[in-house]
Formats: sequence, C-alpha cells, structure tokens
Amino acid sequence: MIAVNYNKEYDAIIVGSGPNGLAAGIVLAQNGKKVKIIEASDSVGGGARTKFLTLPGYKHDVCSAIHPMAMASPFFASLPLQNYGLKWITPEFPVAHPLDNEPAAIMEMDVHRTASGLGRDNQTYLNLFNPIINDFNDLLPDLLGPFNLFPKNPIKVAKFGLNAIRSASSLINSKFKETRSRALLAGLAAHSIQPLNNAATSAITLVLGAAGHAVGWPMPEGGSQSLSNALAEHFTFLGGEIETGKMISSVKQLSEAKAILFDITPKQILEIAENEIPKSYAKKLNRYRYGPGVFKLDLALDGPIPWKDENCCKAATVHIGGTFEEIAKAESQVFEGIHPEKPFVLLAQQSLFDSTRAPEGKHTVWCYCHVPNGSTQDMTQQIEDQIERFAPGFKDLILFRNKMNAADMQTYNPNYIGGDINGGIQDLRQLYTRPVNLFDPYRIPNTSFFICSSSSPPGGGVHGMCGYHAAQAVLNFLK
Repeated sequence: MIAVNYNKEYDAIIVGSGPNGLAAGIVLAQNGKKVKIIEASDSVGGGARTKFLTLPGYKHDVCSAIHPMAMASPFFASLPLQNYGLKWITPEFPVAHPLDNEPAAIMEMDVHRTASGLGRDNQTYLNLFNPIINDFNDLLPDLLGPFNLFPKNPIKVAKFGLNAIRSASSLINSKFKETRSRALLAGLAAHSIQPLNNAATSAITLVLGAAGHAVGWPMPEGGSQSLSNALAEHFTFLGGEIETGKMISSVKQLSEAKAILFDITPKQILEIAENEIPKSYAKKLNRYRYGPGVFKLDLALDGPIPWKDENCCKAATVHIGGTFEEIAKAESQVFEGIHPEKPFVLLAQQSLFDSTRAPEGKHTVWCYCHVPNGSTQDMTQQIEDQIERFAPGFKDLILFRNKMNAADMQTYNPNYIGGDINGGIQDLRQLYTRPVNLFDPYRIPNTSFFICSSSSPPGGGVHGMCGYHAAQAVLNFLK
C-alpha cells in the first residue's frame, strides 16, 4: 500500500472536467479537501457542452442533449444546482417513434397512457414497467454504482435482474407482439450502442424506459453547458479550483497532489501514466474494449421539422429507424463494421421547447447515428433520408449543417476513442466491471491514482455517479 504524502499542495487533482470529474470534485470539496480540476479544453463540461456550431444564434449540444439519468441521479438531486441558474425543461413526451403506415409509437410519462397505445401489448407493458417504476428510487443506488454482491435492496434488484440480464431481442421477441411496442422498445435498447441480441441490452431498455415514466427525459434550458456550468460554479463555491486550456501529457505534471483522479479513458491513462502503474494492471487496461462510434449532425433549420405525426413535435427525443427488425439489423451491421443504409437515428429538436436555442421562428436539430469505431464516412445523406422518410419536406428547411464523423468526435473530445461516446462498450463483460474486474474498480492498485470517468461503473450517461463513487474511494484512501 502506497503511503499518502501529506506535504502535497492539493489533496486531489482531477484530470478532465466532464460531469463525472466535476461530481468527484464536488464530493471531495464537500469533505473539506483541497481540489483542483484541470481541463484540456477552453471550457468545462466534457460530453455536456453547448456551442455555436452552425449559424450565429443557433446553440447546439455537441454530445449529450437529453438527460433522463441526470434528473434521476441521486447525487445531482442532492445539489443546489438551481442556485446557479440551472432550469430543467421536461417535454410532454419522453420519446416518439415514428412508423411508416401508422401513427408514431409514443412513450408518455404516464405509463398507463403509454400502454393504452400499444394494443394487445397493453398489459404486458404495464407488467414489465410498473414494478420498476414503483421501485425506481430504491433501485437507483444499486443500478448507478459498482457491482455489489450485497446490494442495498437485494430482492428488488433480483426482480429487476430477471429481465435485465437477457438481451433486448430476447425480451422483445418473447413478450411483445405489436409492431408499435416492439419498435418503441427497440429504440430504447439501441441506446446501448451494440447489437440488440447482446446479453444485458435489456437492462438499458428498462432503465431508460422507467426513467421516462418516473422523471421524464428533460433538457437544461440554454443547453447541456448549463448543467456543466452549474456543477462547476458549485465546485468553486465550495473552494475548488479549475484550470482550463491545459493538456496533461504525463502524471509528472501532477506531482503536487496526494491523489490523482482521471476523468478520461484507459487508453489515455496508459498514454500519460503507463510507466507509473503496475504492469499487470496496465496489461488489463490495454485489453479494455471500445464500442462503435457515432456520426453527429447538427442542423440550423428555417422552421420546425414537418413530421407526418405531429406528436413527434412534443417529444424530447425522436427515435428514427422504423421497426424492431430494421433497428436490430442496423445495429448489428455497425458492430460488423458496416455503415447501414438505413441507420437508427436519435434526434432532438430542443428549440421547440427552449426559445434560447435559435433565433425567433428558426430551429435547431441535434441528431446522430451509430457507425463503426473510428469511421470517417459521411452519413449525412443516410441520416437525412431517414428523417425525410417520416417528415416529407424536412430537407427543404436546412439552412446549414455541421458534420462530425467518429474520428472528428475523438478530435473534439479525446475521451471519445474512435467516436465511442460511452467510454467503452457496455456489454455484459464491461457493464459493472469496467475498466478492470477488481473489488475497487476506481483505484489503480498500489498507486494514488483513481479512475472517475464513464470507463468506471456505472458507465456512460450524464449522472455523475462514476465521479461520486470514485471520490468515495479517494476519501477512504486519504483517511
């Protein structure tokens, strides 16, 4: 066990200022620790930033945009972020899923109203989601933490696990008959960014669905940057320091700290610290696996998207991909290194709900599809064709495009290895045992280094819980 050197200037330095890095900083500062966050970019936020990417006056979320898990996060809920101007906007519907020859499938916050639109699958949907919604707050501490042989709510976790451990394809095929319900659940499952027949993809389906019914799928007024700014302001209010515009290339630059936390992925940790960590651990980090990337498209529009089904205008997120079978095919193709001609597209039109996002009468569109890791292929036409399929006339409204392929995404944010926005694939092997299967997944053994990024449990998503749990490990180390 390494001894703590108490003559250091800082108790902890955090490399990276994404939501997890900021969350870790807040926890440590709350406990009286002297903490500094160092960020390579000129602004805080990591995957939760907002920029003018197209035309003047059009504010675009560069990566994350809709935040069900931020609203559900037990740690974020404990913070006075509203004191720093954070305002949540919750659209009427969490999700709309347009279909070719019938009205869109709609997830409403009311689970009963949602189920009533699913025909023969009405009761099946209620049977699946009602227990999770009822247990949602009790389940969150276990779902948003590292794997624990002794969960806080073992019976409720076991009940959840009966359906969560299986693949989304298995869940959908065994329980649902209607095209509408099958498509709606496939859209949720595809957030896993992996084939829908992979084990545990149903866990993401169930958590995102339950969050939609429990708290909605909200967005921060003014963009995701508003959440990052509120976290940063609270951190500095507690006495923390933030330095932006400084790229860390070696841990030797951080010698003034008792503990170092990395809000970055294993590949980057190896680049700056491989010679300082145990060789056996470094070998395991080298085996860490990254998933598919994304092709991101931000648009400035001359008006709202003219959906065939106007209910899509009331949804926080529109899942575009057609039937379960179409989505399953597209996601499997991506995993096989193929760029789908009909990709699954995630789309948000925040300007419908937030007037700060675009000039009066104009609109923004945030959308992306999944692509093979490291892809440089332009998927603009495929994405726009999918939107036009359900919104004829959409293309005529485009004023300006900003395109980012998977390689561009990594250039923008080095945490997105090959465009992987989840910090590593979240399959059964890496869901709760990321980045290495250890009793303490946050501590790098025999060092004063810790991992607090989405490459640690519970993984991707804007919830801050990776940072929260890593900070608890640091506090234990500094005792």
